[in-house]
Amino acid sequence: MIDSLLQKIDAMKNPTVVGLDPTLEMMPPALKAQMLENFGKTPQAVGKMFVEFNKAIIDCIADIVPAVKPQIAMYEKYGLAGLEAYLETIGYAREKGLIVIGDIKRGDISSTAAAYASHIQGTEIEGEKFDLWKEDWITINPYLGIDGIQPFIDACNNRDRGIFILVKTSNPSSSQIQDIVINNKTIYETVAELVEEWGMQSMGHMGYSRIGAVVGATHKEQGAKLRSIMPHTFFLVPGYGAQGGTGADLKGFFDKEGRGCIVNSSRGIIAAYKKSDKYGENVGEAARDAALAMKADLQY
Repeated sequence: MIDSLLQKIDAMKNPTVVGLDPTLEMMPPALKAQMLENFGKTPQAVGKMFVEFNKAIIDCIADIVPAVKPQIAMYEKYGLAGLEAYLETIGYAREKGLIVIGDIKRGDISSTAAAYASHIQGTEIEGEKFDLWKEDWITINPYLGIDGIQPFIDACNNRDRGIFILVKTSNPSSSQIQDIVINNKTIYETVAELVEEWGMQSMGHMGYSRIGAVVGATHKEQGAKLRSIMPHTFFLVPGYGAQGGTGADLKGFFDKEGRGCIVNSSRGIIAAYKKSDKYGENVGEAARDAALAMKADLQY
């Protein structure tokens, strides 16, 4: 899967991923009114809104971006109806040829980690196998160490899927834990060294591992340093746009060949229609324009 992602980025000349993180407040008024009329003020109505909203965006970006990243929490908030919307969104994205990164940030140990790994491993019932979630990649929390990571690495190897492990996140308070210095190294540097080491178990054919890292766009200097610590680790980079990261900040995140990471934007693309009256409620057209502008910003 890492080779497929690299090849798709190369083919499109676009290292971006669109975060499909819808909220009720983002919904265009006409779509919202229609679904509330059809389904009432219910979780089902919101789930239907999210699916139609996401499909409109996917239809307009599938030929210019390599991947999408739905954040499962935005869907779980609405219970089973939300999870159905999450799964339908993933299915539709894959039909359109997009790679799907499930932003689920799981982390536990032993049998629980193995159960979470079913997101990419699949589920077996009495010899019958089911791919219930259909994500190509998922995000993982490393706080529990290799006990909580190995089941995911095994799943990556078994099914050619991928994981992104949290290393240096883009949120303002990340420094409270991640920047603590122990034995002359920050915690995030220690985690980075471990991720690079773990990744050697699951190398692709193009110089990168299926075991990737989450490195926030809001940390320019740290990102460049982490690239040197993790030369074989592919980065998922959140924090572009709405959180303050810019294309100019990210040059050091890439390797010398301009590869090595995929940059996420969520609100900046999916809510772009709200920034200009010219779009009306055409969320897809606005998303496409925003995605193209982001692509241009990331050309070095």
